[in-house]
Amino acid sequence: VNSVEEALIAAEQLGYPVMARAAFQLGGLGSGFANTSQELKSLATPALAHSNQLIIDKSLKGWKEVEYEVVRDAFDNCITVCNMENVDPLGIHTGESIVIAPSQTLSNKEYNMLRTTALKVIRHFGIVGECNIQYALNPYSEEYYIIEVNARLSRSSALASKATGYPLAYVAAKLALGVPLPDIKNSVTGATTACFEPSLDYCVVKIPR
Repeated sequence: VNSVEEALIAAEQLGYPVMARAAFQLGGLGSGFANTSQELKSLATPALAHSNQLIIDKSLKGWKEVEYEVVRDAFDNCITVCNMENVDPLGIHTGESIVIAPSQTLSNKEYNMLRTTALKVIRHFGIVGECNIQYALNPYSEEYYIIEVNARLSRSSALASKATGYPLAYVAAKLALGVPLPDIKNSVTGATTACFEPSLDYCVVKIPR
């Protein structure tokens, strides 16, 4: 939006609370949360002094943040390797958050709902290799949003590999060469193939320094 009036209209359409961000600004300049129209006015006026454009988003502050690591080969074999849950709610960067694998507070229905979506996403984009998908999940309902899709190895992938014993970097390199998942031997176990979903009977916790 380009004015305070447009910001108020957008917020009414989205429903409060909302997050306002000044476009093309670094370091969060001109950004903040608004629970009422008055708060949004107070936020939008100085923000538009820094930028001629303001981005209004629905606020998901306090929602759960959940991640899935997914791999797919060129023959459409596809599995989820690991799912992880941030102990801290949405709004705390994953790199600075306590993360636990596997997730601890998801119901079976929520787990499978997000898993099914992850498989649909990697197939829709035609990704061959490893993919990290991050969700925002409403803690009081089954409403969710995909907040990020990384079609590559990430910091979360390193945690997933350590947590499950599934060598994601090694497998992703083989997949890039066109090798099918059932033909890749798990270099950690030495017995199973890469075409299986690890099942954890323990928890792994990452605590940032």
